[in-house]
Amino acid sequence: MKALLMFAHWIDGLTERVGGLANWIVIIVVVVGFYNVVARYLGRFVGMRLSSNIFIELQWYLFSLIFFFGFAYILKHGVNVRVDFLYTNWSEKQKAWVDFLGTLLFLIPLCLIGIYVTYNPVMTSWGRLPNGNWGTWEVSPDPEGLPRAPIKTMIIVAFALLLLQSVAQAIKHWAVIQGRTEIADQIRAEVEGIE
Repeated sequence: MKALLMFAHWIDGLTERVGGLANWIVIIVVVVGFYNVVARYLGRFVGMRLSSNIFIELQWYLFSLIFFFGFAYILKHGVNVRVDFLYTNWSEKQKAWVDFLGTLLFLIPLCLIGIYVTYNPVMTSWGRLPNGNWGTWEVSPDPEGLPRAPIKTMIIVAFALLLLQSVAQAIKHWAVIQGRTEIADQIRAEVEGIE
């Protein structure tokens, strides 16, 4: 069990770093958005084109990354939407059973299905043809648009990060079920620390 908990701790660390990256991306999105607005209005005023679709699509891509990188972070900290009218009053062990079974029966399969379903469209976006050869990347149809393959790949990355964090959560919930109360305290501290 100790090795599994160390593995879960490593995943938690990865999730924290990726969640921290999402925080920085928020700032970049605001800067790019601010530039887009100022450049558009200033460009109209001076009669020059100072902005382009590149910045608009970059803002959209970065906004998507915030969510993609945030999924696992949200799960780790327990700030996902819950219906707590029963769950709140249960013991730590009862909560751990519900979370463990929910993670095992629903969340992990959802992540695996998400990776499976998005794999072929992402590979097609990178240029893989039906005959197995490689063509050109999918590019935005807008003038000066960005390639779509990198952002579509982030869908798989998001599901993979969520899958890893799901495994970590299942390990921690199993530890609580086994009577490791310090793990229950750690989970409670993580959830209360973010709210």
